[in-house]
Amino acid sequence: MGTLGRSGIVRKPNETMRMLVTTIIGVVFGFFIGVSFPTISLTKFNFPSNLIPSLNFTYMDNAWSSVTGHRQVNSLSGVPKMWVETNPRGAERLPPGIVTPDTDLYLRRLWGKPSEDLIIRPKYLVTFTVGLNQKTNIDSAVRKLSENFQVLLFHYDGRTSEWDEFEWSKRAIHVSVRKQTKWWYAKRFLHPDIVAPYDYIFIWDEDLGVDNFDAEEYIKLVRKHGLEISQPGLEPNSGLTWQMTKKRDDTEVHKETEERPGWCSDPHVPPCAAFVEIMAPVFSRDAWRCVWHMIQNDLVHGWGLDFALRKCVDPAHEKIGVVDAQSIVHQTVPSLGNQVSRGITLV
Repeated sequence: MGTLGRSGIVRKPNETMRMLVTTIIGVVFGFFIGVSFPTISLTKFNFPSNLIPSLNFTYMDNAWSSVTGHRQVNSLSGVPKMWVETNPRGAERLPPGIVTPDTDLYLRRLWGKPSEDLIIRPKYLVTFTVGLNQKTNIDSAVRKLSENFQVLLFHYDGRTSEWDEFEWSKRAIHVSVRKQTKWWYAKRFLHPDIVAPYDYIFIWDEDLGVDNFDAEEYIKLVRKHGLEISQPGLEPNSGLTWQMTKKRDDTEVHKETEERPGWCSDPHVPPCAAFVEIMAPVFSRDAWRCVWHMIQNDLVHGWGLDFALRKCVDPAHEKIGVVDAQSIVHQTVPSLGNQVSRGITLV
């Protein structure tokens, strides 16, 4: 017997069931059409211009792209091109899966599997800006480093082959540009995307005595005390230096000091805190990314940079410090001391 609906029309049970099934199928079909609709480029539809003259499908396509971050740019040939705005600048046309935004300084073989190129992957990078006269001192410093360190030498005197007498030099990276200082090299060869694989970057002078320095122990203390920018404590025979960077005998690390009256407007600012000198700084990967952007292209000696480093970490008075338990001697040998440019001796 039929069922009386609100309209007063009597329907048979079979007809009611058929309508219900048809409705469900229609809803499901419409759902899938709606889900797949955004992937269809509306610019591909060809409607008669006299039928729908006012619709701008390109605008609608771009509106959807602004939401997803991906959009297709139609070339003159009609072949769609990718544009991924979240890719690094200049790589927007590439699929994200093939983009390699950074690199490294690892040495590669000319043959074999790339995965077998590195027996040990260095964790830290140490750079020295050197002249041949200091090769004995640099040899002593490098011998204090473990296999976790990649060594990079910047040669300001243009003499590189003479370093081959050291076995470690054959595994080091050598960059030779005459009469330049370490900050010139750092700006051009230590871009954050190049040194990204290294946890810490040492940017050191050539005249440092390391008899009482152990690099691995230094890293342990830096991690333990949460230092993003640091340096070893300077031993008493290091010549003229700031009070902040002098080695203390009663602590592993110190992050503040007392200077002469009136020298510090606040106990948490340089030179009383948040301060290291520029002869032997050590940067974490994240801190160096900021510092690199702060270095100006015409920076030569780096004077004043030590007072500005605090802008790259927060809170600076807690993340910048001096490691007393691992100390060095600053021998105060002028870098580029015998290099003359335009009649002026660079020191």
